Amino acid sequence: MFISPLKESAVLPSGPDPVATPGSPRIESLSARALHARLLSNAAARRLRALEREAAERLEDARYWKSACPVALAKAAALRETDAFPALP
Repeated sequence: MFISPLKESAVLPSGPDPVATPGSPRIESLSARALHARLLSNAAARRLRALEREAAERLEDARYWKSACPVALAKAAALRETDAFPALP
């Protein structure tokens, strides 16, 4: 069976994060505060995902997502210690 290849323009990003789609342009450098906010948001989303998996009795998945939370929090904490993260007035 032959399947014709799709043109590159036929694959369009969908959803809230089009940057995650292969071939999409990279985001230019984020400010330290924007990156910090994104890391904290990721940690919160991972924690919620763990709670959803626990409720669905998928304990192995829940442990995975729960173990992923401290990684994002550690990166956010390390970012706050750099000089690129100025104090608020």
